[in-house]
Amino acid sequence: MPDSLWERIEPLLPKVERRKRHAGRKRLDDRRVLCGILFVLHTGIRWEILPQELGFGAGMTCWRRLAEWHQAGVWERLHRLLLEELHAAGQLDWSRAVIDSSHVRASKGGPKPGRARSTAAGRAPNTTC
Repeated sequence: MPDSLWERIEPLLPKVERRKRHAGRKRLDDRRVLCGILFVLHTGIRWEILPQELGFGAGMTCWRRLAEWHQAGVWERLHRLLLEELHAAGQLDWSRAVIDSSHVRASKGGPKPGRARSTAAGRAPNTTC
């Protein structure tokens, strides 16, 4: 991961203090875990088969940290930060923006859909009799 990207992300990550009593295993470096998360998301492999030899930690560690950071709002803040930087640099064309309806709440509930029509030629046979 380029240093310039890490410098933007690191301040957004929650600081986790190590417990004094029963400290347990030392927490894996956030930058290495983030690289593991990006590797899994880029390649599409399952979390469980993330190769330990790559130095990103276990796949479950990466998965837990992804969930932890999502819960802390890291990704939303990073998205906003990057959009602000692009906007300030004049690199955004807002006339091409699209709002995805699956992410916009219908304040009045929207119309209730009717029953879905079948695409089959006829009724399926009853398999219980």
